[in-house]
Amino acid sequence: MAVVLSCSAVSKRYGAKPLFENLTMSLHDDQRIGLTGPNGSGKSTLMRILAATDTPDEGIRTQRRNAIVAYVPQDSVFTPGQTVRTVLHDALDDLPLTDEEKHLRIEMEASRAGLRDFDAEAATLSGGQRKRLAIVCALVRHPHAVLLDEPTNHLDIDGILWLERLLVQADFASLFISHDRYFLERVATHTAEINPAYPDGIYQAEGNYSKFLERREDFLIAQQKLQDSLQTKVKREVEWLRRGPKARTTKSKARIDEAHRLISELGEVASRNKISTASISLNASDRKTKRLIQVEGLAAAPGGKTLFEGLDLILSAGTKLGLVGGNGSGKSTLLRILEGRIEPSAGKVQRADMLRVVTLDQNRQLPDENATLKQALCPDGDSVIYNGVTIHVAGWARRFLFTNEQLVQPVRQLSGGERARVLLANIMLKPADVLFLDEPTNDLDIPTLEVLEDSLLDFPGALVLVTHDRYLLDRVATTVVALEGDGRWGLFAEYAQWEQDRSERSRPTPAKKEITEAPAAPPSAKKKLSYIEQREWDGMEAQIMTAEEELETAKTALDDPAVFTDHTKVHDAHVRMETAQHRVEALYARWAELEAKVG
Repeated sequence: MAVVLSCSAVSKRYGAKPLFENLTMSLHDDQRIGLTGPNGSGKSTLMRILAATDTPDEGIRTQRRNAIVAYVPQDSVFTPGQTVRTVLHDALDDLPLTDEEKHLRIEMEASRAGLRDFDAEAATLSGGQRKRLAIVCALVRHPHAVLLDEPTNHLDIDGILWLERLLVQADFASLFISHDRYFLERVATHTAEINPAYPDGIYQAEGNYSKFLERREDFLIAQQKLQDSLQTKVKREVEWLRRGPKARTTKSKARIDEAHRLISELGEVASRNKISTASISLNASDRKTKRLIQVEGLAAAPGGKTLFEGLDLILSAGTKLGLVGGNGSGKSTLLRILEGRIEPSAGKVQRADMLRVVTLDQNRQLPDENATLKQALCPDGDSVIYNGVTIHVAGWARRFLFTNEQLVQPVRQLSGGERARVLLANIMLKPADVLFLDEPTNDLDIPTLEVLEDSLLDFPGALVLVTHDRYLLDRVATTVVALEGDGRWGLFAEYAQWEQDRSERSRPTPAKKEITEAPAAPPSAKKKLSYIEQREWDGMEAQIMTAEEELETAKTALDDPAVFTDHTKVHDAHVRMETAQHRVEALYARWAELEAKVG
């Protein structure tokens, strides 16, 4: 395969600290490279260098002659007054095409992306529609390579599935930055990670995300063995140096030089092997009340359009509710109603007395963009109080991977991931009965996502989560409410159950015909579990045991005669039992799927 785009020995720094140095990578025809790495490692900067919208301090960027490279930045921003049609025409300005050719390209690519209102003002479209428009601006150019920076941000789940199909079926190469683990798993043919932990600043492996994780683990184990070996050698050489050898002979001088080289190499390897992750632990209140929020017959119809109606729901301590549905289906509206920020069109919401609610909004707005990081983390004084313990702001900042030098930096200069970590630090200081999280994963790197997931699993209060991160939903949510956006809604035990239900409903009904017996197909070879599936398989037995215990508890509660003295209690107990039953069935179905692969 020929190289479409590459960079060789590129370096970039902002201020004294380099983002990356001597970094080399290339994109070949038919490759789909998923690019990951910690926040602040320089992923977006590297992509801008490859897109020729930024220049490296050192090194070179090369592009195949006559190759068309399209770039979709992270933020889809359009000039006020521009329509969808003018935006797409502008994307073709530099190509030698007739007006008819431009028109045909625009009509074809826009219709595939679901963009049909060509006279709509681009700047007023929803976040998901703006993202689709930005991607179509790249597609109409019929590129040889497309560079996409966080392309799944602002897309709903249907939009993400559309993009997955588009890239897998495309005849162009693609390089995309993403922290969506399912997206990386399903789309990438190669995976790369920018990280100072690697000698070359980047580690690349053929295969999807699971294959990458397996090979990276082997690499890191080898690095640790190298460190152990160097430590043994350095210990021996240091003992020799302490005996005060005379550097008079050539042999002694060479050994002294080699000892210093080994010490230096050990320092570099040890520094690379040191991995830091954010420390996230959500602060729950000591409330003993079980029922925190209850809604009955809830409906929302902003502007006369019914988003959902007849919704009954109970949030208790330990409930982890995921809200799913397309853009505009009412997820954020339901979240704001539960939070108490807006009133429903119908129905009632009952909240426990003195309910403490903490919200993380998807807009990620900090109170003062000109404030320093220190002021954003600690508005009053030099210390914060967390779980009754006083922590100096410098130590608090280190928990979220900020350096002392960054404390004087204005928050407006922080990256999206760094801003997300500031907001997470702020909500950790507030004891909560209920957490409302609206797209909490946007801009977070994968190590931080994994820490956040563990923290959400450990949180003893109630959680309402709006996210398009399917892996997070699968791992955290114990109940899923799916909103259709037309009044209908459904209750599911987990995200996978909703996805299966959607798939079955969208499958066309086959025409009736005479049934003939087909020859039996040969048994297919058992497939090895992917890394993510293996993690799921390892924890499946414990999940099933927990789910069955919850089902037995729910059945026992429903058999209690005292329940039938109050119709509300009957309804609550019945909902709990149905939810627990659905979860057990879904877990056993998933266990069977994985067991079939294991063989």
